[in-house]
Amino acid sequence: MTQLADSGIGDLRQTFEGPVLGPDDDGYDDARRLWNANQDLHPAVIARCRSAADVSRAVLFARDHGLEIAVRGGAHSISGMSSVDGGLMIDLSELNEVTVDPEARQARAAGGALLGQLDAAAQAHGLATPAGMVSHTGVAGLTLGGGMGWLSRKFGLSIDNLLSVEVVTADGRILRASDDENPDLFWAVRGGGGNFGVVTEFEFRLHEVAPMIQFGLMFWELDQGAEVLRTAREVIAKLPPEVNMVVGAISAPPAPFVAEEYHFRPGYALIIPSFGSADEHAAVMAEIRAALPPLFEFATPMPYVALQQMLDEANGWGFHSYDKGFYLDDFTDEAIAVITEHVPLKQSPGSAMLLYRLDNAYSEVPDDATAFSGSRAPGYAGFIIAVCPTPELLERDREWARAFWAATVPVGRGIGSYVNAISDIDVDDRVRASYGAKYDRLAAIKATYDPENIFHRNANIKPA
Repeated sequence: MTQLADSGIGDLRQTFEGPVLGPDDDGYDDARRLWNANQDLHPAVIARCRSAADVSRAVLFARDHGLEIAVRGGAHSISGMSSVDGGLMIDLSELNEVTVDPEARQARAAGGALLGQLDAAAQAHGLATPAGMVSHTGVAGLTLGGGMGWLSRKFGLSIDNLLSVEVVTADGRILRASDDENPDLFWAVRGGGGNFGVVTEFEFRLHEVAPMIQFGLMFWELDQGAEVLRTAREVIAKLPPEVNMVVGAISAPPAPFVAEEYHFRPGYALIIPSFGSADEHAAVMAEIRAALPPLFEFATPMPYVALQQMLDEANGWGFHSYDKGFYLDDFTDEAIAVITEHVPLKQSPGSAMLLYRLDNAYSEVPDDATAFSGSRAPGYAGFIIAVCPTPELLERDREWARAFWAATVPVGRGIGSYVNAISDIDVDDRVRASYGAKYDRLAAIKATYDPENIFHRNANIKPA
């Protein structure tokens, strides 16, 4: 054990509610493990917090001992920012309670809760709030960057449904932030990431979402990519807000509804959930089928919580991952040419490109209402994701993702992106470009709440 572990860790344990682990303790290796197997970091101490007071103690301990701080919620940070070599990991995994008030249509989720826990608790009352598409993602990391998913066309981003937060700041204070309490801090955490403190509780607005939804998936060969994207462009322009569509360049899943000869075949997919009527969903599927008959398709009623878990296995723990994000205004002919040129070059069956449609409720929120790192104009958030079983394969698909992303810059909205999709987290110009005119305001708020940049393992905003 290090000198810190011999002395300081013992002192921290005496005041801490949760477990405190050093490198020689049982459970340390499990506790330091991250979702992205490509990140292998060794904190000097892991503080498994059970309260906001624990988080405050951990922050002050790290400052007193000169330790770099990392904050672990769901551990899904592709860039590895959830941990740190030789520093202190604030582990929120035991601070994970979710409570729902069905009458007020509100939910409280602790900082270490996972999306699946929030989904299940809300759906017990026929309610939901917009969240991501992989249920073992942490609520905190997803929300602080914005939070987009299947419900974003209908109800906006996660941050658009955030009512308040409890946050531990760099000086150890425990503050509440909302529209009427520390409103500058509340504005900043809605899209500004983990730059301003450790959020230990989120309060969300909930909406009625029936426990059973309609689901459809349609799949085409690689050489039909341009036709798929043009068809999607026409259909998405007319979609009601109750229907969403994700456009994907994926490999066909080894699912029972897919003929074995097509398993893992690369191609293009339209993934179409509907939160309205079965007839409305069927009409969208029929329009696409008539315009461009798919290689195969699948349609079924599905529990909402199953939709939220649909991508869990393909994005499970233990893969080696990397991603790049971009924004597009539309599927222009130039954008389609870039996509169809680069999609076939991926090597791993798990690697993919996904395009989320953002409009309707998403676009009804003014650009400057939150710190979110994207325009509220209708468009697409693009994700180029390398998901590989080995580090050797990741080396190849990382270069694929980088070259693909570089080609999107001139046909999209430039180098800025959704900050939850920046693996190269130390590239300052991308962070600045993502926030645009909001960056200076964020830097000023950062100087108020974290003037020494204690919380910098993120898409970092430097104090003014």
